[in-house]
Amino acid sequence: DHPLAAHMMTQLGVRYRSGGKSPDTGFDCSGLVGYSASQSLGLKLPPRADDMARQGADIPRTDLVVGDLVFFNTMGRKYSHVGVYIGQDQFVHSPASGGVVRVENMNDRYWAKRYTGARRLDVKAVAAK
Repeated sequence: DHPLAAHMMTQLGVRYRSGGKSPDTGFDCSGLVGYSASQSLGLKLPPRADDMARQGADIPRTDLVVGDLVFFNTMGRKYSHVGVYIGQDQFVHSPASGGVVRVENMNDRYWAKRYTGARRLDVKAVAAK
């Protein structure tokens, strides 16, 4: 089990909050990923999804493994939404206002249409920054 994916799963049900970065206040998408990366890997990731998309190695969708960051265009920007891949075409994320942290299928029409790429974090390289 990948520590980042496992930690993300412990946050299921935490409510969405714009700019939120902790389970006490709620999370937005990048706040959830940043918090989980910090807690599980000791990594400090940038606070925004589009900056997170510059970390690690670009991974083709066919090569996704548990723990990879997955990105979606939900606001007219290529990397406006981020989640973490947990296997079998599923990812965990903090969706949007009124939602809670949950697992979704990347093949669902909404997400499939908006998928823009994935990154694999190199824990050693990112930790060294």
